[in-house]
Parts: sequence; C-alpha cells; structure tokens
Amino acid sequence: MIVDDTPANLAMMEDMLVAQGYGVRCFPRGRLALAAASAEPPNLVLLDVNMPEMNGYEVCAAFKTDPRLADIPIIFVSALNDTTDQVKAFNAGGVDYVTKPLRVEEVLARVKTHLDLHRLQQELERQNARLDELVSLKTRQLAEAHQRLAILDEAKSDFLRLISHELRTPLHGLFSVGDLLFDACPPASSTQSLKDLFQQSRDRLLTIVDDALLLTQITTDASAIATNPAPLRQILRTAAGRVAAFASSRKVQLAPIPDTGCVVRVDAALCVRALQALLETAVKFSSPGETVRLAITPANQETGLVIEAAGRDIPAQTLPKIFQLLAISEAIVPGGDLGLAAPLARRILRLFGGEVTVENLVPPGVRFTVQFSALKSASNPDSNATQTDA
Repeated sequence: MIVDDTPANLAMMEDMLVAQGYGVRCFPRGRLALAAASAEPPNLVLLDVNMPEMNGYEVCAAFKTDPRLADIPIIFVSALNDTTDQVKAFNAGGVDYVTKPLRVEEVLARVKTHLDLHRLQQELERQNARLDELVSLKTRQLAEAHQRLAILDEAKSDFLRLISHELRTPLHGLFSVGDLLFDACPPASSTQSLKDLFQQSRDRLLTIVDDALLLTQITTDASAIATNPAPLRQILRTAAGRVAAFASSRKVQLAPIPDTGCVVRVDAALCVRALQALLETAVKFSSPGETVRLAITPANQETGLVIEAAGRDIPAQTLPKIFQLLAISEAIVPGGDLGLAAPLARRILRLFGGEVTVENLVPPGVRFTVQFSALKSASNPDSNATQTDA
C-alpha cells in the first residue's frame, strides 16, 4: 500500500513495485488508506509524511491502535530529512525512513527486507501458536496419564491392602487345618516331602502377605517413619542371619559380612528388611554350591553395598521391570517367582534417600548395588574399600 498526496510520486512508486511483481494499491489520503486497510490489510505500507487531513504520523498511529493492523510494517517516505522528523516517525511506529528524492534500488531493497522480516515474524507467530497448542495438548495428555496412573496406583494399593488385611485370617485357618492333617498322618517319607512342600508354600504366602502389608504402610505412613544413625555392618549381619536358612535350603552360601565402620541414617528395622529382600533375591539367582558375595565401598558422601550372585541372570525383557510393583507375572527363577522383594527393597531404601540398581554379569549372575546417603564412619573415615569374597 502506497499513501501519498502527490500523484506523480504515487505513479512512480507504483511502477517500480509492479515491475518487481508486487501487488500495489495507491491512496492519496490517509483516511482512504485506513478504510481500505481495515477491509483488506496489506503486507507493508509506504507512507508520506506531509499530507492534508491526516499527516503520516497520525495515519501510522491509527494503524498501530488497530489490533488487526498493528503489526503491519510502515516505511515513511518523505522529503523531510531532519533527524527530528525521523525520530518522530519511528516513535509513531514506523520501521524505516526513506528520504526523497527516491532511489529505486534503495526503496526496493528496503521493501524486500521488511516484507521478509514481516513474513518471518508471521511464521514465528504461527509456530509459537502451534507450539502453544502442542504444549496444551501434551499438558492435557500428561494430566490424563497422571490421573490414570493415580487410579492404577490406588488399585495396586487396594490390592495390597486386600492381601495384607483380608487374607491373613483365612490363610491361618487353612495352615492350621493343614498342620492337623499332617499330624494325623502316619510317618512316611512321602508324607514328609509333602509336609516340606506345604511348609515352603506357607512361608512364601506369609512373606507375600507381610511384604504387602509393609508396602501399604510405606505408601500411607511414609512421613511417620523416623530415621537414626545405625551401623551398616550390624544391619547387614541381621539381614544375613534371617536369610541363612533359606540360602542353606538352596545349597547357597553367604559370604562373611565385610568389616566396616560405616554408619547410615535409616530406620534400622526397615533397612534390615530391605537388605534381607535383596539377599533372598540374590540367593534365588545363585546356582547350588555358589556363594553370594558382599562388598562395601565407602565414598565421600555415600556408601555402596554390592551384592553379587553367580549362576543365573535376569532375562533382558524383565531387567527394566525388576523393581516395578506387580510388573513381573512369569517365574524367572527355579522354584517360584520373586514376589514383592525387589520392589519392597527399593521403596524402603528410597525412604532414606538411598537407591538400588541391578545388572547382569558375565558369566551369568546378577549384581545389586545399594547406595546409602549421608555416610558416617564409626572408626576410620578414610579407610579404603573393603571386600570379602569366598
């Protein structure tokens, strides 16, 4: 759009722009230009300053007050070449100022530059609008996913609560009847093997019920769990003592407890249960005759406990899910599934700012690495890593 009250100027500028392939509309008055722009906004305006009725500054200001026209670039074209006039043009909202007499190459260069800038600005605004829409969409999707996860998590909690509270009484009734039946049977090797199987199944069921109850308590009462400094060696010794009979039944040995003065800030009873769960899992991945190896590697602010089993590894498709609650449905070790041990151990350790990871070994085996934060030392804080292997 060209706005100039001098017909000769209009004709000259129109000819030079049409020759370059531009569509041009010419107006001798500012009011006519404003009315036409409101009906069909142009991409750029070449605007004279000195005009009757409305001068160029007033026309530019009117463009800038209309939301539909405010972003249109306006280049002032004027015989006024004083700095004050140019500053006034820029203050009114102009993007450029060309002085008369006009030089064709200069006008065409500036028109092309500001049209390109305007096009890029419009494209950027469209991209931003698309990004805003995408962000809004993703936000809604994340909110919906979070809601679905909350429902799933609540369902898992309800299921664990059902196991821990509703199954205990009927299970004890079944176990009592089973004991009475075995006591009534005459002694025989076949009877004893069935009784051993019954005892193993009972222990596994009660462990699952106890773990489900503990998981429920951790989920609902985590803030009420108190932590205190506790010797890591004593915690590990207690956990290993609870696993000893299970390891013996599978002909697996536990390595001696590493000698360490490390003290960790935890709930000692819960930490024992977490390490017990990891040791039991390591035993399940050990072949008969193997030893579960233990090592403690203190660092500046963390203590690392390494538990290694030799014999079997975790299937590749199962490895990422090993710590997920109720995520593994198939049996991946002989003699049954893993139960809730691994998820329980991770949830307990995270209560104290700790973490546990797992990896497969070559030759086949698994390694659990436990990290405890807030390391203290009861004896020698600068001691090197201590490892005990059988």
